[in-house]
Amino acid sequence: MAKKHFFSFFAFMNTVQPAIERHPWPAFVPPGARYLFLGTFPPKPSRWSMPFFYPNKINDFWRVMGIIFFDGDRDALWDSTEQRFDLEAIKAFLMREDIALWDTAMAVRRLKDNASDKFLDIVEPIDLLSLLDAHPSIAHVVTTGEKATTVIASQAGVDLPAIGVPVSCMVGEHRFTLWRMPSTSRAYPLALEKKAAAYRAVFER
Repeated sequence: MAKKHFFSFFAFMNTVQPAIERHPWPAFVPPGARYLFLGTFPPKPSRWSMPFFYPNKINDFWRVMGIIFFDGDRDALWDSTEQRFDLEAIKAFLMREDIALWDTAMAVRRLKDNASDKFLDIVEPIDLLSLLDAHPSIAHVVTTGEKATTVIASQAGVDLPAIGVPVSCMVGEHRFTLWRMPSTSRAYPLALEKKAAAYRAVFER
């Protein structure tokens, strides 16, 4: 009997789902935003250097933006005194350049205790149509990784585009250009300067 109960408990433990996490903050959309950058979901709070998008110190998104917009200065948006990203400088930069930020998952389960997209189960995806209805000035949707791109391509009814190849899309009455970019995670095997060159193409076009 004890053996039977042991195996029943083991089977129960194997079926327990990880807790659902909801996105911790709202979209950041400046008035008249033209570019919408979409990741997948923030890492766990223990990895944040600020309560904002791309908060992990070892994610290079803000370094890529520094290279593109601040004369090659990868640390332009980094506060070396506090050893964190400079949130006020980041928000001022985004407002100036008409860049909005949001993510493609509103709720997830983490299948492993890390920040990898590979182990994120998306429970509730972004409602892209509602976001575009509220902010019709958005003309470019830029996804920062394969999983984020998969969500948007599915909602737009297009095939997964190649990295750096713009694709014209329609969602509802909204036409926009979808750009799939390389992940800015350091786990993605591409030099920082090459990632910056890929992202620069969005703004040059």
